[in-house]
Amino acid sequence: MDELLERCGGFMGASTDYHSSRLVILGAPMDFTVSYRPGTRSGPRRIREVSEGLEEYSPYQLKDLRDYRYYDAGDVLLPFGNVPQSLLRLEEVISRLMEDDKFLLVLGGEHLITLAPVKQMAQKYPDLTVLHFDAHADLRNNYLGESMSHATVMRRVAEVVGSHNVYQFGIRSGTADEFAYGQENTGFYPFEILTPLRQVIDRLHGCPVYVTLDIDVVDPAFAPGTGTPEPGGCSSAEIIAALHMLKRLNVVGMDLVEVCPVYDQTDRTALLAAKLVREAILMFGKENSI
Repeated sequence: MDELLERCGGFMGASTDYHSSRLVILGAPMDFTVSYRPGTRSGPRRIREVSEGLEEYSPYQLKDLRDYRYYDAGDVLLPFGNVPQSLLRLEEVISRLMEDDKFLLVLGGEHLITLAPVKQMAQKYPDLTVLHFDAHADLRNNYLGESMSHATVMRRVAEVVGSHNVYQFGIRSGTADEFAYGQENTGFYPFEILTPLRQVIDRLHGCPVYVTLDIDVVDPAFAPGTGTPEPGGCSSAEIIAALHMLKRLNVVGMDLVEVCPVYDQTDRTALLAAKLVREAILMFGKENSI
């Protein structure tokens, strides 16, 4: 597997011991199908870099990263511009990590990368449910004639897991057809995240859940460093609260996508992403043995 990975500066406090780490961070630096501003391929690296500016301690969970063991595998080496081969490479690496029973936390990159972990997770968990936090519906059947795009990713995901197993929160942008498809087929909750998430959580108790979080679900006032910013979103505090609500679920994997450092001059988007990663590690990682 090492031949498919590029080692880079790891997330703060990451262990060098792969075998004893339950959670593995994996970078997916792809932005080949973006529809507005490119640059999300640099997202994984920047999230890692700014993580050093955070405290290891989480006052939300009263836990400390220094008490947890997690491994940063680096970025998957992707053939530039080759979407099918890039997704296949991601799937190969993810498959090997899943064979070792690792919890995957994937950093994008554009949102299309979500298709790779979902396809692998669905093979292991046939009843997989996907929770999708995003400004955009991403439900087009094709975009500019392409079926594989960050604008079509949730339509492809719905084909893998079944549209009734997809729940979408915070959506505030899309075509009329996308909104109609979502309202008729998925668990579609436009504009809000916290209230509908509270309503959904109880019915998902015990189900295997994959979480995909597009940073543009957050209002660009809080997270401007993204490829397709969309005004009218949630606050940083709200997305952190939403993530914490997921500790009640059987979350089997997660990704965080669409951080675009070139438009993030103050690093506040990358810092928010890094903070979400910290909280996810403390929720889904493995505490050190004493």
